Amino acid sequence: MIDVIGVRFRKNGKIYFFSPNELEIEAGQNVIVETSRGIEYGKVVLGRRKVKSEKIISTLKPVIRIATQEDDKIEEQNKKKSKDAFDICLEKIAKHGLAMKLIDCEYTFDNNKVLFYFTADGRIDFRELVKDLASVFKTRIELRQIGVRDETKILGGVGICGRSLCCHTHLSEFAPVSIKMAKEQNLSLNPAKISGVCGRLMCCLKNEQETYEHLNKKLPNIGDIVRTSDGLKGEVQRVNVLRQNVKVIIEDENGEKEAREYKISDLKFKPRRKKKANNQTNNEELKQLEALERKEGKSKL
Repeated sequence: MIDVIGVRFRKNGKIYFFSPNELEIEAGQNVIVETSRGIEYGKVVLGRRKVKSEKIISTLKPVIRIATQEDDKIEEQNKKKSKDAFDICLEKIAKHGLAMKLIDCEYTFDNNKVLFYFTADGRIDFRELVKDLASVFKTRIELRQIGVRDETKILGGVGICGRSLCCHTHLSEFAPVSIKMAKEQNLSLNPAKISGVCGRLMCCLKNEQETYEHLNKKLPNIGDIVRTSDGLKGEVQRVNVLRQNVKVIIEDENGEKEAREYKISDLKFKPRRKKKANNQTNNEELKQLEALERKEGKSKL
């Protein structure tokens, strides 16, 4: 077991482990640490704790010091300089006529490097742009292309739920999301309804996936034949996953059909079987879903 603290360099960014050494460091404090990008200023979000050595992926670097008031001032100055650098970079991008969208800019704490984050549809030849920026800022320049999810995480926004985006408010890392999750939760498979602001599958599909998987195991499939507690047989028309209710079409002795709702405990049926996607969606819907899956970098259908 190793003593570590967890540090973030961006709001809701990834948490990195550092060794606190003999320093008394608590969550909420700011610290100065050495990273692969140079000397950085970060906020402690996880206080001193012990973790297994296998959880430490890279070399565990020590905290240089707890941030002083002077360090806080430098960080504020860097944020102001970053805003100015952002505007200058926008002008240079327009000057060179590059098809790229500038998202954010930041200075490292020691001013050894300026990083520009951008999105683009393909690869961009920005060598001349880098030279132009280096002549202005007189320091190392790094242009980093990011994906649309990272863009949304940085810029933020409001989801269809009316609340701030999960990725911008509390998600440290993106969890894998697939069409299977939307199907498991009986959501409309219309890409427009299950896509987030970024155009990718909504991250919140992952939040309740485990619960839906557990509840769905107890339910029959639509179209299955079930036997009720009062000795009748019928076909499942609809299921309510959260309420654990099943709507069944019952046919009486006269051949008349009636829809009745039953608790899952009042039915007998074979264990739930998975159905192929082709049986549940039409061809046009599948094409849309496959296109959305390709955006996600997956191909599960």
